[in-house]
Amino acid sequence: MSSGKNQGDAQDKAAFKPITDEAILKVTKEIVVKFIECGRLSPANFDETFEQVYKKVLSTVRS
Repeated sequence: MSSGKNQGDAQDKAAFKPITDEAILKVTKEIVVKFIECGRLSPANFDETFEQVYKKVLSTVRS
């Protein structure tokens, strides 16, 4: 019975764990790569699009 409580505590701690800059960069990279794979973005526009997506992800997780 106590193991269920311990799992709940671990999930609560994970939910409030701060999001690192590295995690934000990884998420941004994955989004931009998916756009390239789907043909929605050209690799030539990578820099501009990466910056826009990064700012949006950052503002979303920091709000």
